Parts: sequence; structure tokens; C-alpha cells
Amino acid sequence: MAELRRALKEVGAEYKVVKNTLIDIAAKGTPIESAKSFLIGPTGLAFGFNDPIAATKKVLEYAKKNDKFKVKSGVVEGRLCSVGDIEVMSNLPSRHVLLSMIAGTFQAPLAKLAAALNATVAQFAYALEAVKNKKDG
Repeated sequence: MAELRRALKEVGAEYKVVKNTLIDIAAKGTPIESAKSFLIGPTGLAFGFNDPIAATKKVLEYAKKNDKFKVKSGVVEGRLCSVGDIEVMSNLPSRHVLLSMIAGTFQAPLAKLAAALNATVAQFAYALEAVKNKKDG
């Protein structure tokens, strides 16, 4: 468990083992209340404060290494997720990579427009140079 806690701390997350009755009381009126049916047996909670995807990746990596550790479900951004959903999310790139991909997508049309405008001006300059050389020669 210390290994899991260390891994989660690296990505700004925490892991706590909590009594199910305390989780039930604290979750009333929150999105976590939807996970009430999974509060059977020993329960640990991983809280991802910065990037929920990074926390899910670390928890699933730890679960693959340890046979006794099982992921029951998860609540990500207020939505109850099955183990399959969590595995799909863990395969997504990190938040920073996704943001840079979006920025690149927004930038691409502008860069192409700038290149096209520059090419038009450059071709005009080459044409003028050719006319000048023809008149001089």
C-alpha cells in the first residue's frame, strides 16, 4: 500500500482506506453516492486532485502488479464509471498532451493560411525579379 500511496502522491492524488459506513454518511447528496452499491467489504478510495486520469493510471498499474488489490468502480468528474470505463480512461493521453493537441489543431489552419499568403507574396516578388532581369538582360 505504501508503494501505491507513493505513486499517487507523485501525480497529486491520495489513497485512504475508509469504513464503508463513513463513506456512506459523507457521500450523501454528492455524486459519490451513486457508488453506494460497491461499498461491500474492505474499501479504499483514491482521490485525484489535479488530474483524475493520472490517478486512474496509477491505481490500475498497481492493481495489475498485486492480485489481492481489485478495483471495484470509480467516480470520475462526478460520474460513476465501471472498471472497463476506468481502463479506457487510463489509456487516454495526459491532460497536458490533450491540451497541446487541441492547441495544435487550432493553430494548423492559421499556419497554413500564413504560409499560403507568404507564398503568394514570394511568387509576386519572384515575378517582379524575373521581369526586371528580362528588361536588364
